[in-house]
Amino acid sequence: MLAETPLRIGIVCYPTIGGSGILATSLGMELALRGHDVHFISYERPFRLPREHPRIQFHPVAIGGHDLFKYPDYTLPLSVKMAEVSRAERLDILHVHYAVPHATAAILALSMLEPAERPRVVTTLHGTDTTLLGINPAFGPAIRHALERSDAVTAVSTFLEAETRRLLHVTRPIEVIYNFVSPAVPHRSRAESRAELGVGDETALLIHASNLRSIKRIDLLLEAVARIEDRSRFRLLILAGESFAPFKAEVRRLGLEDQIIVRPRVHEVEEYYSAADIGLVTSDSESFCLSILEGMFYACPSVATRVGGIPEVIRGDSTGLLVDPGDAEALAASISDLIAHPGRRQAMGRAAKQFAESHFTAEIIVPAYEKLYRREIAKPR
Repeated sequence: MLAETPLRIGIVCYPTIGGSGILATSLGMELALRGHDVHFISYERPFRLPREHPRIQFHPVAIGGHDLFKYPDYTLPLSVKMAEVSRAERLDILHVHYAVPHATAAILALSMLEPAERPRVVTTLHGTDTTLLGINPAFGPAIRHALERSDAVTAVSTFLEAETRRLLHVTRPIEVIYNFVSPAVPHRSRAESRAELGVGDETALLIHASNLRSIKRIDLLLEAVARIEDRSRFRLLILAGESFAPFKAEVRRLGLEDQIIVRPRVHEVEEYYSAADIGLVTSDSESFCLSILEGMFYACPSVATRVGGIPEVIRGDSTGLLVDPGDAEALAASISDLIAHPGRRQAMGRAAKQFAESHFTAEIIVPAYEKLYRREIAKPR
């Protein structure tokens, strides 16, 4: 039986630290490992994209200013680059992650191409492109137009699929394809990573990883850990995608200087998740929350707010703990309980790892995208 023909796939994503960019980069790398040719298009090389790979190319988008414009524009140069790469590389698929401006730029790029040159456009929604921008009258109509004109639309959770329909009044099919993680093997042992952080065996290492945007509620995170009575029993490691400087005054006010460890723009997250005991997520909204899933693969259970798609990742109370959003006291109580009962959190970590490995691996998720690509290519233009 002949193997299926490799595909030529363009991937458009934000290059910064965040769930959408990390997922898009991981997907591209997995597709390349499966024999497809992958072309990343963005204004910078994506955060976790390797420098050298025989089947991966990076095409930078030049953002230039002009005296005519008050603000630099990204959508137009992005659409031109997308059309250019589609034509030169004869792309089969243009997979855009995040509706604004990627899906809108993709639809514009198609209009620059002859019908035979046009790749199929797959748009993946990741969250705030629907839940925040979608309700903004300055963006909503453009997002809705781009989704209706895409060949296929996916969402990373059933929550996000439902929110997209509710907020944008979208009637077209939206396929739910969950996020996945391809866990790397840590280069250091758990003991070595904890030693580098200055965390002893008897100390519980809490971990939070995010881009620190307002929706992540770092203020609530700090307030919750400040309510833990015995501060000698824990340290909080923050893997910061952006500058932590705006929160330093709050750390001082709460007297948490000795409890907080900050590591900016970490590539090797496996070194720290494998050393951690409890993940913390305090967001007001999450479409999925990739950082929870990353922790699960290293047997690190999370205490998280019960919002958005998080209950689709932490199901029941055997793989993690959920509390009501904004409740610092409940967060502190749940964290304290797991600190005080290491046996419980270790059992919870093992259950979390098992659940992640049975639901959210590349071997399960990537073939769903491949099937989607081939289905769309097979349709008449």
